Amino acid sequence: MDSNIFASVGLPLALFIVMFGLGLTLTLNDFKRVVLFPKAIIIGSLTQLVLLPILGFSIAALLLKDSPELAIGLIILSMCPGGPTSNLLTHLGNGDTALCITLTAISSTVKVFTIPIMINIAIQQYMPNTGQAQLQVAGSIIKIFVIMIVPAVLGMFVKAKSETFAQKAQKPVKILSAIFLVLVILVAVLKERAHIAEYFMIAGPAALLLNLAGMTLGFYLPKIFNLPTSQQITISIETSIQNGTLAIAIASSPLMLNNTTIAIPAAVYSLIMFVTGGVFVYFVSKRKANA
Repeated sequence: MDSNIFASVGLPLALFIVMFGLGLTLTLNDFKRVVLFPKAIIIGSLTQLVLLPILGFSIAALLLKDSPELAIGLIILSMCPGGPTSNLLTHLGNGDTALCITLTAISSTVKVFTIPIMINIAIQQYMPNTGQAQLQVAGSIIKIFVIMIVPAVLGMFVKAKSETFAQKAQKPVKILSAIFLVLVILVAVLKERAHIAEYFMIAGPAALLLNLAGMTLGFYLPKIFNLPTSQQITISIETSIQNGTLAIAIASSPLMLNNTTIAIPAAVYSLIMFVTGGVFVYFVSKRKANA
């Protein structure tokens, strides 16, 4: 598949499917649940909306200061909301699935507005005089809204009209989402194949550190505030499972940054997070079984 065609058509389609699938799991009550779980929502939102981006900027400055495009890519990833996969992992890890869905819904909504601003800050910090175009904030908010919120709302509408259809559609949509994520990663890797080994060596440790730091912070910060273990598990997963498809789309799409090198950290992270997430779920499930 031609990478330019994929970036123009395939990436938005992939993200549409991912966000439509998320919408199939959501109802308006997921947003109202903030009133029911204010403490958990505040702590979970703090880790994902504030602390994870701080980690992204800090790790980029520590490990990627000599690779500006990869540094920006890591920061973009840290700015993205949680991925729909977090709901599945939360369920498998005996976490609070309702809380997870609510946190994903909140972060997906808020970050429509924060992502363009923070990306421009990152570009100004790492590539101020290189010709890398900055995002037009208002226009980018509209684009991100269209590719994220519109399909999610459409999925919610479908679920509201037919709960049975939405439940039946969730599995094939998740499979399609996984297939598209693999394609997205493959295209990003193939586009940069001349330097991919070098980029993986450089971006890999930074992506792993961001993942593990987010997972650890998401688990132990709620513990300090005496949240139950199920909510610690949820916030940990929600903070470490990012929407890699969105990060790659922002980096690679001709409508956004049009720079596939910036997409590499998200591609690497998307591979890492399934391994670390699976290991985390295994251990928390085993601990619960032995309790």
